[in-house]
Amino acid sequence: MSENLISGKTSLKSPKTSAKKQKGKTKSKESSKGKRTQLGKKDEVDLSMAGIGHPEIFPLVFTTKTQEIFNCRVDEDVTEENCFKLIKKEDIIQDLKTRATISDFHPVKKVVLEYPGEELLVVFDAKFQYGQNFYFVASEEAKENLLKPPEIAEEKEEKEEEKEEENREETLEVHPYKPPVHKPWVSLGSEKEVEEESVKDTVTKIKYMISRVRRKFGAPIIFTDKNASHVKDSYIECTSYQDKTFSIKMLEKDMGVQMVPKVREASTQTKWTYPKNAATQYFPRQLSNEEKEESLSSEKLKEFLTSVHLRMEIALQQNEIMNAFFDDWKALGGDESRSGGKPDVYLKAYQSFTDLRYLKDRTISCVCWHPTIYGIIAVSAREQLSYEERVNISDKSLLQQSVILFWSFFDPIHPQLMLECPEDIYCFQFSPSDPNIIAGGCTNGQVVLWDISQHEETLQNAKTVADGTKITAVNMPSLMQVQQSSTEPPLVRYCAVSSIQYSHKKPVTDIHWLPDYFEDNQMDATFENRAEICVQLVTCSPDCSILFWDIPATKLPEQPSSEKVKEEEISSMPPDVPATFKHLDLCWKPLIKINLNGSDTNTEYGPVRISLRELHYHYKTSEKVQSLNALEVPTKESPYTEMSTPSSKYLKVLESISTDFFVGTEDGEIVYSDWKMEIDSDSAKPVSQKNAQKYTIHTETINTLQRSPFFKDIILSVGGRNFAIWKEGVTNGPILQSSCSAGRYTVGQWSLTRPGVFFIGRDDGNIDVWDLLKKTYEPSHFQNISESMITFISPWIASPKQHFLAVSNDLGVLHILEICQALSHPSKNEHDNVLDYFEREVKYLKYCEQEFQEYQEFQTKTELKWSWRHKGRKQV
Repeated sequence: MSENLISGKTSLKSPKTSAKKQKGKTKSKESSKGKRTQLGKKDEVDLSMAGIGHPEIFPLVFTTKTQEIFNCRVDEDVTEENCFKLIKKEDIIQDLKTRATISDFHPVKKVVLEYPGEELLVVFDAKFQYGQNFYFVASEEAKENLLKPPEIAEEKEEKEEEKEEENREETLEVHPYKPPVHKPWVSLGSEKEVEEESVKDTVTKIKYMISRVRRKFGAPIIFTDKNASHVKDSYIECTSYQDKTFSIKMLEKDMGVQMVPKVREASTQTKWTYPKNAATQYFPRQLSNEEKEESLSSEKLKEFLTSVHLRMEIALQQNEIMNAFFDDWKALGGDESRSGGKPDVYLKAYQSFTDLRYLKDRTISCVCWHPTIYGIIAVSAREQLSYEERVNISDKSLLQQSVILFWSFFDPIHPQLMLECPEDIYCFQFSPSDPNIIAGGCTNGQVVLWDISQHEETLQNAKTVADGTKITAVNMPSLMQVQQSSTEPPLVRYCAVSSIQYSHKKPVTDIHWLPDYFEDNQMDATFENRAEICVQLVTCSPDCSILFWDIPATKLPEQPSSEKVKEEEISSMPPDVPATFKHLDLCWKPLIKINLNGSDTNTEYGPVRISLRELHYHYKTSEKVQSLNALEVPTKESPYTEMSTPSSKYLKVLESISTDFFVGTEDGEIVYSDWKMEIDSDSAKPVSQKNAQKYTIHTETINTLQRSPFFKDIILSVGGRNFAIWKEGVTNGPILQSSCSAGRYTVGQWSLTRPGVFFIGRDDGNIDVWDLLKKTYEPSHFQNISESMITFISPWIASPKQHFLAVSNDLGVLHILEICQALSHPSKNEHDNVLDYFEREVKYLKYCEQEFQEYQEFQTKTELKWSWRHKGRKQV
C-alpha cells in the first residue's frame, strides 16, 4: 500500500474515526517514545517509519523459511493485490523462543510483546515502498484502517440508499397517460435575435441587358496560332486583372465551423512464424538377393545399358582428355605461380641513381617521371637541416648549387640535364599541356618556372648516346673516374621566379597545375579556358596561406617610362635563358591568396599538403604509351609562346566546378574548406563563404594527401604513425583509420592500376604494401628498400606489362623498383568490390554516429533524472 493511498483513505473518515485515530496516534507516539528510550538504553536502533510520518509501520525482511512458517509465501499466499496477512501473536512469540536471534521478528521483539491485540497485521510490500519486502503494523487503529478502509463503509451506505430508492419506485402508484394540452406561444425575445442575424437585401439590384447583332448569331469562331518560342521563357500565361468598372462589396458575416475527425476501429492479425528445429533420419534401401538377381536379369536394365553405352563411353573419354569443370578465366588471371601456391608479391630492384656532387648529404624532396619520354625521371634535393639551422648557416648553403637532375634508364651514371634553382626545391611538377614547362616551389617561398624545350632532343637521344658508349662489367671504370672524365650535362637556367615580396614566407611544400578546361579570376569565379592550356598553379605553405598563380599572356601593354629601366634589365638576360616567361621574372604576383582560419578567426592552419577535386587528371595515365623504339617526337613550338588573352565577357562561367579542397597541416590536422570567396558588405573585402572543418587524426605533420586515381572522392592521408582514408561529403571522420605502427610513416602513394592497393614508406627504410581486399588491419606485404628513411614514392606505367615504382631515401639515392604482376594487374571486379567496401564503411560510420547520439541522449536523461532525485532528497 502506498503512502498516498493510506493518507487519502484516512482523510475520508468520519469525525469519530478521525478522533479515534488522533488518540491512537498520541498513544502510538507515546509508545514509540517509550520504545525509543528503552532502545536507547540498550543502544538499539528505531526501525519504525516515524521519520516519514508512519511510526506504526516497521519494515521487515522475511526469509523463505519465515514465509513457510507463517504461510505468507510471496506470489502464493500473498500477492500484490491480496497483500494482507494476520498472524497470531502467540505464534510469533513461539518463533522468537524457538529461533531466538535467527527469527526475522527479533528486531521488533519488544514491539510484538507490547502489542495489545491478539493478531498482528503483516503486509507484503511488493514495490519496496518502505525498503523491505514486508512491513509490520504496530497499532490496532492502523490495522483496522488498512483492513476496513472508510470507502467500504460509504459504499455500503450508497448500496443501502439504492435499495431504498428501488423499494420506493416499486411502491409508487401507476398514473394513467394524459395527452398534452395546447398552450399559446409566449415570446421571450428570440425572434428579435433571429431577425437581426438574417441577411436582407438593402441595395436595389442592377439589371443589365446584353444585345448582339442578329447576323453574328451562329457565326463560326476563328482561332489563331501563336508560337510560344517568341515569348520570353516560352511560356504564355493568361493572367487575371481587376476590372475598374465593377466594385462588388462583400457582406461580412460570422460563421462557425467545427471539424470532428472520423474515428474508426480496425484490427489485423498476422501469422507468427517462428523458427523451430527439425531433424530427419534416413537409411539406405536394402535389396534381398532375389530382388538383386531379378533386377539384374530384367530386360529393362539391358535395354537401358544398351541405349546409354555409347554416350557413357564418349563422356569417359572426354574426362580423360580434359577437365570439363576447369575455369579457364580464373586460371588466366589469377594463377601466377606454376607450383600452385600463392602468387609472389615483391618489388624487384631495377636501377638506382645517385650523384656524389649534387646529392651527397642531401635529402631527395620530390621525384617526377617525364610524361612522354620513356625512362626519364627528374629529382630535386634539399639540405638535411631544419629551418633554424638553414638560417644560421645561410652563407654555407649558398656555396652548394641547387639543381634538379634528369636521369635516364640508359645511362644510370651521368645526369642527362640539370635545372638551375635559386634555392633548394621542395616540390615541382611538369605541365600537363606542355611537358617542357616545369614549375617548382623553393624553400624560401618563391615559385620558379623552367622551359626545357631546347633540350628535348637531348633527353630523347639519351638511348643512342648510351649505346655509343657501351660499358661492360669487365672494363667498367670507377664511379669517380667516370664523373671526372665525362662532360658536364647541360645546365638550364630558370625563365622566371616570383616576387619575394608577394611569395610565401615559408617553404612551398606542395604545388599543382590547375586543369586546362577552367581558370579562376580575382573574384574566385571559375571560367572556361578556351585555349585548353594549363595557365594556373596552386601552392601551399606553412605560412597559413594558399596562393593561386596565373601565367598571363606574353603580349603586354606598353609600360610607362618609369618601368623601362626594369624592362631593359629583363631584356638584357643571358642568351641561353628562354624568353618564354621573361615578362614574369621577379614581378610575378599571385592571383588569389587564401588564408586558412578556423571557426574562430584566431585559429590559423599551416598547410603542407593540398588536394583539389579538379586535380584528378594528375593520376590519369595515357592509353598510348610510347614504345622504346619510337622515341623521336617531331619538335613543335611551345603553346605558351602563342598564348593570347581572350576577352572575359565572352567566357562562360562554369558552375559545376567543385571549389572544395582538403588540406593537411604541419600539426597533423585535416582541414576541409572552400576556396570560393564572397565580398563582405561591411569591409568590402573577399571573405570565405563557410568555416573550415577540422579533423585531428594524426599526431605529426601530414606528409601525404592524395586522391585515389579511381575514385575522385576518396583521399589518402599519411602522417605520424598512422594513415587514414577519407570520403568527400562524409563529415563524421575517416572511413578507415589504421592503428599506430611501430615506426613513423613518411610518405604514401596510391597504385595506378589497382583500386585497393597503396604503398606506405617508413622511417626504417621499409615499404608497406596495403591491399584492402585482403587485409585492412595490417599490410599484406612489406619489403626493405633502404637503410635510411623513405622520403618520396612515385609510380609509373611504362607499358601494360611493365610498371615501375620510384623510391627515394634520406641519403640522396633514388631506387627504381619493378612492380610484380600481382600488384600491378587488378583482379576480377576489383573496382566494384573496393567501391562496395567503401560504401559499407560509410554506412557503418553513420550507424556508429547514430548509436553514439542515442547513448548521449540517454546519458543526459539519466543525469537529469538523478539530479532531480538528489534535489528531492535534499528537500525531504
